[in-house]
Amino acid sequence: MATDNTMTISRAADAAGVGVETIRFYEREGLIERPREHNASGYRVYPDPTIRRIRTIRRAQTLGFSLREARELLALGERKTEACAKVRARASVKLDEVRNKIERLRRIERALERLIAACPSGEASLTDCPILQALDDDTPWTRADNPVTATSAKLSKTDERSRLP
Repeated sequence: MATDNTMTISRAADAAGVGVETIRFYEREGLIERPREHNASGYRVYPDPTIRRIRTIRRAQTLGFSLREARELLALGERKTEACAKVRARASVKLDEVRNKIERLRRIERALERLIAACPSGEASLTDCPILQALDDDTPWTRADNPVTATSAKLSKTDERSRLP
């Protein structure tokens, strides 16, 4: 029978700030254990530590960690013999990834600003639209001058670097 510090799935979802389907997904993925206890009505009940674990997973996601990475962080936290340096190292890697994403977004921002600035206002013909020309593979712009392809090339190189060990 359930104890006083347990909640049904809907209350657990509310308390953790997630949807019921998120809890079910976390169960399927092995991020949280499926409760063995049931209340008087036969509903599964979730203990406080499970609610805290769900919140921890969500906060990790808010910081940009994937579910796989959140699982790894949780596993490190459960091993009391591990050094904090391991968690710090993973957070440092995530910070580098975030900084790379920010730089890619800044390049995209600059490319869009250049394209918009090059676009004539008014009723110009679409055949003269520099934005559409930049998106077209047969653009008369050179690769270096084309902000879209130049940004795409930089993004590809950055993505390749981020996959390296």
